[in-house]
Amino acid sequence: MDTSFRDGFQSVFGARVLTDDFMPAVKASVDAGIDNIEAGGGARFQSLFFYCGESAFDMMDRFRAEVGPNVALQTLARGINVVALSQCPRDIIDLHAKMFKKHGMTTIRNFDALNDIRNLEYSGERIAHHGLNHQIVVSMMELPPGCSGAHDPEFYMDRLKQILAADIPFHSICFKDASGTSNPRKVYETFKAARKIVSDDTILWFHTHDTAGLGISQNMAAIEGGADGIDLAKTPVSGGTCQPDILSQIHALKGTEYTLDIDYRKVLVAVEAFEEAMKDYFFPPEAKMVSPNVTLSPMPGGALTANTMMMRDTGTLHLYGDVIKEMSEVVARGGFGTSVTPVSQFYFQQAYLNVTQGKWKKINPSYGNMVLGYFGRTPVPADPEIVKLASEQLGKPVFTDDPLDILEPGIPKATKILQDNNLPVTDENIFIIASCESKGLDFLQGKAQVNVRKISDEKPADKKAAKAAPAAAPAAMGPRNYTITVNNRPYNVNVTEAGGVQATAAAPVAAAPVAEGTDVEAPTPGNILKVLVEVGATVTKDQPLVVMEAMKMESDVKSPSAGKIVALHVAVGDTVQTGEPLVTIA
Repeated sequence: MDTSFRDGFQSVFGARVLTDDFMPAVKASVDAGIDNIEAGGGARFQSLFFYCGESAFDMMDRFRAEVGPNVALQTLARGINVVALSQCPRDIIDLHAKMFKKHGMTTIRNFDALNDIRNLEYSGERIAHHGLNHQIVVSMMELPPGCSGAHDPEFYMDRLKQILAADIPFHSICFKDASGTSNPRKVYETFKAARKIVSDDTILWFHTHDTAGLGISQNMAAIEGGADGIDLAKTPVSGGTCQPDILSQIHALKGTEYTLDIDYRKVLVAVEAFEEAMKDYFFPPEAKMVSPNVTLSPMPGGALTANTMMMRDTGTLHLYGDVIKEMSEVVARGGFGTSVTPVSQFYFQQAYLNVTQGKWKKINPSYGNMVLGYFGRTPVPADPEIVKLASEQLGKPVFTDDPLDILEPGIPKATKILQDNNLPVTDENIFIIASCESKGLDFLQGKAQVNVRKISDEKPADKKAAKAAPAAAPAAMGPRNYTITVNNRPYNVNVTEAGGVQATAAAPVAAAPVAEGTDVEAPTPGNILKVLVEVGATVTKDQPLVVMEAMKMESDVKSPSAGKIVALHVAVGDTVQTGEPLVTIA
């Protein structure tokens, strides 16, 4: 399967690619004889609404029209999360499969980061019910050094047996390593053991990333162990955080009994068309690098660039190396959930807090909910100390039941939002609201903002300015006095002609009134999507105050207590750092 137009886009560009730009490359791929393509799902659903100002349903329709009726188009789903980052209720899970079938998809690859088979049962049943092929997944990775108890061939065979015993309908089985960290010997032993368990006609697939430089050797191990299919990509999005390259894999198979059965000369033509289509896009350098340290702290390719782009936005990219190192302990104490969306984001967010706030001083709400069981069962129990901290900080007990049983139906809620905003109530719009929440509503109201990083976005005037002759020095102005306010405290600032600065506290009589109360701080760095309260409003404990986007995830910042809003410190569109005050409650 060619993953260039889904996983490639997610892994290299944080999924921010415009449909008009890449469609010519899709046609070139089909002309080259590629007839199995990953076309959407995963982050390439939300990202179109969040960053591209486009509908993912329209993109899928265009994809099907471009490739014709016979090419297989596959999308990615996250079990009970489907294409969202939080759990979806049963009616939305059903609507997901119905809509993706309607908009031209052939197969849905369906995984659960915790390998909790319960999270695949209902979603898999609905995928099959609506006439799609269901590729069910066992999620793989390498554990941090010194850890054991999961993520070995025995663990994967236990999960495979649970899938077969649960009688979940499926068309094929995929072993998916989103971080590319599984050592090749383990991959070989896993496929060799799986081939003995399943029937001879069962299709086994392997998916990996080349982040650690292991992709080709992992693919070879899977093939020798009995895999029927693998995922590959084309330049310029192959290698590094994405899948191994088609041409490299053709070369690696020379002299063996296997072949990709594709003409490399036609692939070269498709590559040229793809490179032309993407030539104006900004390629983060880390997306194309080999990063051996991810074998110690598994970071998936699809999340790596999304996180680094967010860290660029918040001015914290210099902390990336420290966060990756800290992830090792976060994974080890979190119950060994596979480092793939959304769990990889939980790991990264918690590691970030450990780096910036001190080890385990602050539990990220999503990570806390995971160790408490609200996303399902972790492969092994999380560290009791971390579970206790999560329970105390989140004010929630440990949960052991089925997560789907505590979710309210989503269609009535989404329908009401559409009606309240005078928007058409269609199945597509209902699903957009349910899966994309506030940003979905912004898109439907025509308020979406395009945030795609292109080279040509650099203003020509800026380029010319760099070459222009130096402007004449301005006339001397002498000392200048200003009054500035920092954190509600005024300061007198004197700027001398030479550029010296002297600041003193302003006289008390000039001081602005300081709002007394409790500051609600940003739990992570991120962007402010919505401010849900106004100064003077009365709020209750746990009432959402602000909606933030942090490291690919949208989350509510809730009130720690009942009270009155006496100050707002942020506005929509602001970028904040961890610990910055958002609102003040008295």
